[in-house]
Amino acid sequence: MTTTALTLTPTDGGAGCCGPAVTQAVDPEVARELARTFKALADPARVQLLAIVAAQDGSEACVCDLTEPVGLSQPTVSHHLKILVDAGLLTREQRGRWAYYSLVPGALARLAGALTDATSD
Repeated sequence: MTTTALTLTPTDGGAGCCGPAVTQAVDPEVARELARTFKALADPARVQLLAIVAAQDGSEACVCDLTEPVGLSQPTVSHHLKILVDAGLLTREQRGRWAYYSLVPGALARLAGALTDATSD
């Protein structure tokens, strides 16, 4: 068996194959805020709830109308909605005995924009 040695010659003058490494794609505080929001959206029921509220006229829905579409009990739905409120995606307004949830204006656009801005710096 014959062994042949190959000599590799850099085609870029030895400067390496890639451009300079990105040391920071997103500000650490922005990354923490994005992570908090994405953590809130890391549950399929919460994604469904957010989509249902966003699809309603006026982007608003009563908690009483949200339990059946996701197939969860009212206390469980309320828990998921609280997480979405805490993440800044929904607001809550008490009207009598029912709570109404609304999409925070521009919340989804800001989330998408933050990702776009973070990756284009």
